Amino acid sequence: MKKVIIIMLLAGMLPFMGISQSIFDKFEDSDRVGTVTINNGMLKIAAAMMADDEDEESREFVELAKNINNIKIFLSEDDSAAADMAATMKQYVKSSKLEELMKVKDGDTNLRFYIKHGKNEDSVEELLMFVTGIDDKKHGNDHHNFETVLLTMTGDIDLAKVGSLTRKMKLHKGLEKLDKE
Repeated sequence: MKKVIIIMLLAGMLPFMGISQSIFDKFEDSDRVGTVTINNGMLKIAAAMMADDEDEESREFVELAKNINNIKIFLSEDDSAAADMAATMKQYVKSSKLEELMKVKDGDTNLRFYIKHGKNEDSVEELLMFVTGIDDKKHGNDHHNFETVLLTMTGDIDLAKVGSLTRKMKLHKGLEKLDKE
């Protein structure tokens, strides 16, 4: 009987121990959504491999990577998957009380950044980026691929270094416009 009670208590505590599922995990098994998940272990390996690199961009990445718990990226060109991603993102933003940091609209490209504040004003514990827009790749004369990108990053994230990392990942051409503004 004691074992059953202990198991039930542990199961009830799992969400509070950081092992809970993300609302976005449903996209991981979808055939209509591409997924990239980078966990803390992989980030530590990459940071260790680049630790002796003299390049300033590599050093910025190493410093940022040390404090990131995970990065999840979801990409889709499917209209219904994109609509589901948008609805899920809006629901998550409300329930998690994320603050909109920035919104950019340029033609058909819409970019939004949301944050959850961290331990001080220069850091956040969560960063969410959502981009929709027309991809520049043309198929034939009049056909464009509609692309949606959802990125979530958790940890102790230095905002000054996030822009550099996001641009290096080349998630969406709309991000290049941020450098120009």
